[in-house]
Amino acid sequence: DRIAFAGVGRFNEFETLRVAGVRYADLKGFSYARSDVTGRGLANAYSQTLGQIFSHEVKPYEVDIIVAEVGTTREDDSLFRIGFDGTLRTAEGVAVLGAEEDEITEELLAARTDGMGLGNAIGAACSAIQSASDHDIGDAEWEAGFLDRGADRRSFRRVSRDEINA
Repeated sequence: DRIAFAGVGRFNEFETLRVAGVRYADLKGFSYARSDVTGRGLANAYSQTLGQIFSHEVKPYEVDIIVAEVGTTREDDSLFRIGFDGTLRTAEGVAVLGAEEDEITEELLAARTDGMGLGNAIGAACSAIQSASDHDIGDAEWEAGFLDRGADRRSFRRVSRDEINA
């Protein structure tokens, strides 16, 4: 309920991982307690799976994924980046997937401030992505979601097209 997944690469491969992650969370939460399902545990499971596929299969998955967890306080938040080979890295506040990720990360880190509101965060992300892109990204092509620390049960919320356009 407090964890988000993002993936880039071959859709069928990261969708398979996403579904496996949901099953992992359901099983662990049902067998033990909802609070036992953590971003770190899920990121480790993805890392092990991708590492096994990379080492033992003929063709590795062509994906990179991010697992984010919002905690009860900012200090409890966690952000993990898992590479196609199973390499697990902790990210500090910003993680980017896809083309020009270094350029976009640099711009986001420069724009990031503590207590940044949703509108400013979306604006900074759109600006960083657009400046790194070699073509104009139309309004209908943007999608965004976020983890809301103050939400009652499910913290993930998809951002509406109107909110993005604003």
